[in-house]
Amino acid sequence: MAWLIVGLGNPGPDYAATRHNVGQMVVDCLAKRHSAKWSSHKTRTEAAAYKLGVGVNAASVIVAKSTGFMNESGGPVKALANFFKVDPDHVIAIHDELDIPFAATRSKLGGGDNGHNGLKSLTSAFGTADYFRVRMGIGRPLGRQDPADFVLKQFSGAEKKELDLFIQRGADAVESLILDGLEKTQQNFNI
Repeated sequence: MAWLIVGLGNPGPDYAATRHNVGQMVVDCLAKRHSAKWSSHKTRTEAAAYKLGVGVNAASVIVAKSTGFMNESGGPVKALANFFKVDPDHVIAIHDELDIPFAATRSKLGGGDNGHNGLKSLTSAFGTADYFRVRMGIGRPLGRQDPADFVLKQFSGAEKKELDLFIQRGADAVESLILDGLEKTQQNFNI
């Protein structure tokens, strides 16, 4: 069975470099890493496909991002999963996480949405929360800044210096989930 890797985020250049779009940054990295070409799909998503690994252990991978807003991503992602016949246990959602320090990653299977509207939408569309997540830490805002405003801001100057390595690490965690499984990925990447 193929794997569907979903980078959660919002569409358009105004949101592209924001903390909320870190999931889309990771799928862009994966597509570039494997020279996969993005194309528009009838499910209101953009998708790119490639093989990961070699020989009989090679996995078919579809990376995707919704062309709609984060809180409406479930329907398009579910439609894409149906199109490629991918069950939720072969879906990996990559998303920003306020409760993890900046540049840390955590992988898990299932769980709550912790107020994340993209995860709420996916869980509602799939009818289950039992899909994998790669949680990309963005930290909490300092002072009294509203978290909803914080996630829609670009990374700070200091964060931008670490951003490329952070995105690469997220991509590595996704590939580890597919090739090595959850336990080994957690051992190697949950720092």
